[in-house]
Amino acid sequence: MWDPQQYLVFADQRARPFHDLVARVRAEQVGFVADLGCGPGELTAGLAGRWPGARVVGVDSSAAMIQRAREHSEAEFIQADLREWAPDRPVDVLLSNATLQWVPGHMELLPQLASFVAPGGWFAFQLPGNFGEPAHVQLRELAATPPWNELLDVSWPMAHDPVDYLSTMLDLGFTTEVWETTYLHMLEGPDSVLEWLRGSALGQVVGQLDELRAREFAEQYRARLRGVYPVGPHGTVLRYRRIFVVAHRPG
Repeated sequence: MWDPQQYLVFADQRARPFHDLVARVRAEQVGFVADLGCGPGELTAGLAGRWPGARVVGVDSSAAMIQRAREHSEAEFIQADLREWAPDRPVDVLLSNATLQWVPGHMELLPQLASFVAPGGWFAFQLPGNFGEPAHVQLRELAATPPWNELLDVSWPMAHDPVDYLSTMLDLGFTTEVWETTYLHMLEGPDSVLEWLRGSALGQVVGQLDELRAREFAEQYRARLRGVYPVGPHGTVLRYRRIFVVAHRPG
């Protein structure tokens, strides 16, 4: 249900949090980097330039994303569920960008992921915390109305309070930095928010429907979005809160 081409429509805006996350990882001598939820692979491949000489591995559960990612020769890409994946040796830098929100019970998964990090290594992840914004509220409300509530089986993305991530990583023995940022993305076009969501949450919803039903759902969602995201003189503003965690295991 993931469409790499649609996801990359807003590639520059989606990349900004990834770069902000990686900038706070102060690792120098790095031999192995793993990116969990690598998507179409462009950002993962760029990590080879950030840490020259390191083995860079991207992991994603989507066959379509991995197929697209393998066009990049700078990294190795593996199709796997991150809940089941394990590295073949300790990881110096373990990253996850805008992925954990899709994993039910991901807080309980953090100790397992942290165990993969080598002494002196880093575990850094970022996930959206914007699920109270109108785009997501309207999507959930529409999916709960007939006939959609009988046709859809949706596991909605979610995030915990930032202090919960801080406490968990500190309990695991990591020196930890946690912060949140709200980005104001300026999008062009009357239905730009709809197109943004097609590459993420909306895509996961309509992927469960046949073509006719998917088009009908998207049109109803479009009407709702136009009511809460008016086009201003400079385009449409999409508020997007994200939570960042950068944790260092003592060497």
